[in-house]
Amino acid sequence: MAKHGKKFRAAAEKVDSTQLYTPLQAMNLVKEVAPAKFDETIEVHFRLGIDPRKADQNIRGSISLPNGTGKSVRVAVFADGAKAEEAEQAGADIVGADELIAQIQAGEINFDAAIATPNMMAKVGRIGKILGPRGLMPNPKLGTVTMDVAKMVGELKAGRVEYRADRYGICHVPLGKCSFETEKLLENYGALLAEILRVKPASAKGKYIKSVVVSSTMGPGVKVDSSIQRDFMAE
Repeated sequence: MAKHGKKFRAAAEKVDSTQLYTPLQAMNLVKEVAPAKFDETIEVHFRLGIDPRKADQNIRGSISLPNGTGKSVRVAVFADGAKAEEAEQAGADIVGADELIAQIQAGEINFDAAIATPNMMAKVGRIGKILGPRGLMPNPKLGTVTMDVAKMVGELKAGRVEYRADRYGICHVPLGKCSFETEKLLENYGALLAEILRVKPASAKGKYIKSVVVSSTMGPGVKVDSSIQRDFMAE
């Protein structure tokens, strides 16, 4: 197990690991104890009472956060003809068909998210083994296989994020940057919490949200009281 540095240990001393903080307290604290000099990303981690091995409990989706994530997202679009022009006008960073697939096969992957029109998926499927492990494969369930490429380019650029339960039943989702105002972080958190509750599998038994933790890139985790689900600023 890696040893933490002095800055992390000093930050961790300010966090009571036995306490459940209100969302407002948690956001303020995670901003306060972020130890790095750069603008760290804040993530929220939902540990869910699900069995990811069961297909009907395999939680995955995407949501547009009210205030984005603060990250600049490079978007690639697999399209041709009029849809390629539409993607370019919408602000896509890379647009192409066969030539884009060839670039990826050659190891050139210069984007953070990908969209494809349905007619391109047979070709894109050939590079699924390259894109899939990187989380870059267009997926109709996530809205990234679509004819409305302009809308999806705009949403991804504005801060649409994907959530997916890992094999331990934990969803790790970016919430914003430490430089965000607390109110904006809380709005994003509220939207994510509502979405996680919305997609609760009917077959999930027992307590659904087992724990919620927020943390910055280099900072310690702060436990959040998940029973507080609205009016975060009024705590």
